[in-house]
Amino acid sequence: MASANIKDIAEIAGVAISTVSRVLNNHPDVKNETRKKVLEIIEEHNYIPNNSARNLKKTNSNDIGVLVKGIYNPFFAKIIQSIEEEIDARGYTMILHYNNDNSNDVEAAIELILEKKLIGLICLGGNFSHLNLEQFSELEVPIVLASTDIEEQQKQDYFSSVTIENEKAAYEAVVYLCKLGHRRIGIITTGEEDQCIGNLRMKGYKKALKQYDIPYDDNLFSIGEYTFESGYAAMNKLFDKCQDFSAVFITSDIMAIGASKAILSRGLRIPEDISVVGFDGIDFARFFHPSLTTVNQPGEYMGKKSTEILFDIIKNKKGHQHIILRTKLLEGESCKKYR
Repeated sequence: MASANIKDIAEIAGVAISTVSRVLNNHPDVKNETRKKVLEIIEEHNYIPNNSARNLKKTNSNDIGVLVKGIYNPFFAKIIQSIEEEIDARGYTMILHYNNDNSNDVEAAIELILEKKLIGLICLGGNFSHLNLEQFSELEVPIVLASTDIEEQQKQDYFSSVTIENEKAAYEAVVYLCKLGHRRIGIITTGEEDQCIGNLRMKGYKKALKQYDIPYDDNLFSIGEYTFESGYAAMNKLFDKCQDFSAVFITSDIMAIGASKAILSRGLRIPEDISVVGFDGIDFARFFHPSLTTVNQPGEYMGKKSTEILFDIIKNKKGHQHIILRTKLLEGESCKKYR
C-alpha cells in the first residue's frame, strides 16, 4: 500500500475509524489487544498520523466541511449553495464530500474531519442517533447537523442542529388528506439508513390517522430511499400489497415523483384516482405534472443559519444552538377531494 490513510488502517485492523482515532490519541477505553493490533498495522504500513485529532489544534486550516448523505438529493442543492456563499463571504473554503458508501455516518464525519483537518463540519442528512459522545468531544471541532434529528436530549450538548418539526409537518400533511375525505391513505417513507427522520414522519402519519379514527394498516406502508427509482419501486410494492387506497403520503419529493410515475404507468390518474402529497418543496415538485402538493422546507435559510451557528462557535461567540424552522404545506394539483 503506497500511502495508507486512517480509513485503510481501520479496514485492515477490522475496527472502526473512531477506534483508530482513540488509539492515536492514547485514549484509555481501547482493549490492549486491539491497541496492539492497530499500532502494529500503523507501523507496518508506515502510517504517519499527522492529521489525527490531536494535531487539529495545530493546523492553520480555513477549511469547512460539508458532509452530504447519499449522492443525489435535490433538496440539498439549495442548502449547499447557501452554505458555500456564507463560507466564501467569510474568507473560508468549503470542502464538499458525499457519503454514499459508508452506512455509518458518524464514522464518515470523523474520518472527514481527521483527513481534511477541518475546523468545522456541517452534516446534511444521515443518521447520527448512535453517535459516541466521547468521540465527538475528543475532536474539539464544532459540528452542525442540518436537516436531521437526534431525539436523545442529552446528546445535544455536543453539537448544534438546524431542523424542522418533522413529526408535526408530516401530521399536518396527512391531516390535509383526511380533510379532503380520504380514509385509505398509503405512506412511503425511508428505512434503516434514515431512522430518525423516517420514524418522526411515520409518527406524524399515524397521529393524523388516529385523530380521524382511521386504523393503521401495515399493507399501506412501503419503504424507499431518496431516489426517483426507489420511489417508483416502493409505489409498485404498495400496489402489490393493496389497491384500495385513494391517497398516498410520501416523505420526500424525489420519491413522490418516482411514485407518481408508477401510478401513471398503471393507467391511473393523479389526482382523479390517487392523490399524492410529497415532502421537501424542491423545484421539481412545481414543474412536475401535475404539480405536487408538498411540505416546503426553507432550504436556503437552513443553509444560512447552519453556517452562522458554526462560525459563532468557531469564533467563541456562542455555544451550541438548536434551531427548529417552520414548514408550510404548498398546495399543488396532485390532490382532490375523495369522491
